[in-house]
Amino acid sequence: MSSVKAPQAYEVNEFGGTPEQEAYMQDIINQFTVDTTYLNQIRDRFIKEMNKGLEKEGATVAMIPSYVEGRLTGKEQGNFLALDLGGTNLRVVLVTLEGAGKFKTVSSKSRVSDELKSGPMRNLCDYIAECIDTFLTEQGLEDQETELNLGYTFSFPVLQTKINRGVLSTWTKGFACSGAVGKDPVLLLQDALLRKHVPVKVSALVNDTVGTLLSNAYNKPSTVAGLILGTGANGAYIEKMENIKKWKGGKTTSDEMIINMEFGAFDNERKILPLTRFDNKLDRESINPHSQIYEKMISGMYLGEISRNVLTDMIDRELLLKRDEHTSIAWSKDISKHWSFETAFMSNIEADKSKDFTETKEILDTNLNLHDITTTEAKFIKKICELVGKRAARLAAASIAAIVQHIGITKEGCDIGIDGSLYEFYPSFESRMYDALEEMLPEVHDLRKTIRLGLARDGSGVGAALTACVAANMESRK
Repeated sequence: MSSVKAPQAYEVNEFGGTPEQEAYMQDIINQFTVDTTYLNQIRDRFIKEMNKGLEKEGATVAMIPSYVEGRLTGKEQGNFLALDLGGTNLRVVLVTLEGAGKFKTVSSKSRVSDELKSGPMRNLCDYIAECIDTFLTEQGLEDQETELNLGYTFSFPVLQTKINRGVLSTWTKGFACSGAVGKDPVLLLQDALLRKHVPVKVSALVNDTVGTLLSNAYNKPSTVAGLILGTGANGAYIEKMENIKKWKGGKTTSDEMIINMEFGAFDNERKILPLTRFDNKLDRESINPHSQIYEKMISGMYLGEISRNVLTDMIDRELLLKRDEHTSIAWSKDISKHWSFETAFMSNIEADKSKDFTETKEILDTNLNLHDITTTEAKFIKKICELVGKRAARLAAASIAAIVQHIGITKEGCDIGIDGSLYEFYPSFESRMYDALEEMLPEVHDLRKTIRLGLARDGSGVGAALTACVAANMESRK
């Protein structure tokens, strides 16, 4: 049974439009449809790019070694902490592992003020240490005999050198603390914890995608990969050390390591992905042109904007919203604003199963002031959402097919943990991924039971605490 609660998407196949509208739509359908042959070519290219990234530094798909060695069994026990920093809030999580794949969590959130985001790093670290201290006191853990291990999800570009060592390369997301770039965020936080006598050891620096893999693996030990398909997109999987040709880190405590793929950058060279002029427009107008090309075709941040680009093109050609009493230009003020057509609207439109598309019409009316949309227009708009949403699911599935083919699967099959709003809530996203996987991997018998996709929640919290647990295991194996 799927763990995803997303509704089913209802697809439209006839429109009853004018010959011009129908011809335009057929062209759009052709541009956004990715057939089996094309999917297979994308998957094969993906595997090639994975291998390039494993061989040398500086490849398009970076394939970053996470320094997380070995696997979880689900039998691990004890208290572990996670700290999640990367946006407006700071989150501290206590995860109590009970063995048998079961765990309990409690957490607290604190706001990170703009003042802290742009002041000295020492102040930010002192504030974090204080938050951890207060949280431990609330949980009755302030007088620990032994230090608690903490996994630190630090969501900024870091060059990692060990499981608990790294260097901040640059701030992003509105942070700009002085005295941090070029330094190790782990050491800076550990110093603050020592100054405050907080019994916590920062034992792992965590990437949230690696965390997603681990949070799935604790109760599903056959987990081989973790993906994030939400606002952004990324993947991580377990690789054999012998295949990581670029590894220069010396002897490891296990013959396996999790790789953070950073696959959003796949095909930045634009050699294989089925880019349309609507994708090119989105890329040109984005804050990071010519980068993260794959992510821009499959993740929640961008799907609404791709759909909007198609809709405005139809409006400009007077194939949509054309009315005798006023031109369609007067009509489309809100939809002309960048990012005004949200991926959430697509979600609701795709789930609309009402006879004359009342829900679709209502969404457009309420959010974009597009009044008295006709049923035919609603059908075209719904179809565009379907084409963009379905293409995203199918292209995302190509990464899973690539990972599975690269590592090979045993008779028992494998689990893949996926976090993110798109996978969890977008209508039929999961079943469209499965359809694509069945097309790309016809040799896999009973695919949905063999390659088991499932919702893996909270890679940056639970996953980070589990990374601290793996770090502690690695320490004891040395």
